[in-house]
Amino acid sequence: MTDTTFQTRVEQHRGELLAYCYRMLGSVHEAEDLVQDTMLRAWNARERYDEHKASIRTWLYRIATNVCLTALEGKARRPLPSGLGPPSTDPQTPLVPDFEVPWLEPFPDWKADPADLAVRRDSLRLALITAMQALPARQRAVWVLREVLEFSAAEVAEQLGTTVASVNSALQRARAGLDGAEVAPSGDPAALRTVEAYVRAFEAADVGALVGLLTEDAILEMPPVPLWYRGRDDYAAFLRRVFAMRGEGWRMTPTAANGQPAVAAYAPDGRLHTLQVFTVADGLIAHTAVFQSPTVFTAFDLPLTC
Repeated sequence: MTDTTFQTRVEQHRGELLAYCYRMLGSVHEAEDLVQDTMLRAWNARERYDEHKASIRTWLYRIATNVCLTALEGKARRPLPSGLGPPSTDPQTPLVPDFEVPWLEPFPDWKADPADLAVRRDSLRLALITAMQALPARQRAVWVLREVLEFSAAEVAEQLGTTVASVNSALQRARAGLDGAEVAPSGDPAALRTVEAYVRAFEAADVGALVGLLTEDAILEMPPVPLWYRGRDDYAAFLRRVFAMRGEGWRMTPTAANGQPAVAAYAPDGRLHTLQVFTVADGLIAHTAVFQSPTVFTAFDLPLTC
C-alpha cells in the first residue's frame, strides 16, 4: 500500500473517530486533539500495519482507544450542573460561572461522518453522553465499541488487550450503569416544530407561550454557571429575569447538536450569547442545556454577531 493510499484510507475514518473520541471524553476540542494524535500514531506505524490481520478501521480504533484511555487517566468526569447538586429555587441567584469544573460540551452534528450520524446519532444524545461520563473509562470504551460501533467481543478484547470474558463482563456493568439513560429517537419532525415554536416565543419574549411548550418538570441548566432549575414555574421565573436583564429583541439561528435540535441565541445587542440544545418529549421541551463558552462557540463555528 502506498503512503498516499494509506493516508486516503485513514482519513476516511476521521469523522467517526471524532464522534468516538467525543463519546469517550465529552469534549469536542479534546476529541479533535486525540483524533489528530491517533492519525499521527497511525502514520508513524504505517509500515507495521498488516491488512491481513485487521481492517484499517479496526486497527485505527485500537489506536484511538488507547489514546483515549491514556487521556482519561486521572481526569474527573465531565458533568452538567444537574449532576452536581439539587436544583436552585431562586431565579435571582447570582450567575457566577465556575471555570474549574471540566464541563460536558455539546457535539456539532456536522462534524460527524454523515453515514455514522445517520445510523448511530442517537448514541450522541446529550443525556446519554452525560450518563456515560459516570462509567469507568474501560467500561465506556467497551460499551461504545460493542453497542454503538458493533465490533465483536473478540475484536474489542484485541483492541483493549484483554479477554472476551472481561469484555462481556464490562459490557454488562456498563449496560447496568446506563440503564434509564435517555436515548429517545432523533429526527422527529414534531420535535423540530416544538423548538420552532419555542424560538418564536423566545424572540417575542412571550413567557406565557414559552411555559406552554414545557413539560411540567422541565429542566434548564447553563454551564459554566453551576445552577439549574426544574419545573415550569422556576424555568419561567428565570426567563423573566433574562428578559428583564437583557431586554427584548433576541434572535435565534437553528443548528443541531448531539442529534438534537439546537439554536445559537443572539442577545438584543446582536452579540452571540449562548448555544441552546433541546430535548423534546411528547411534543414538549423536557430539557434545555444552555452553553455559554468560547470553546463551544468555536467548535460550532458560530458567528459572534448577527
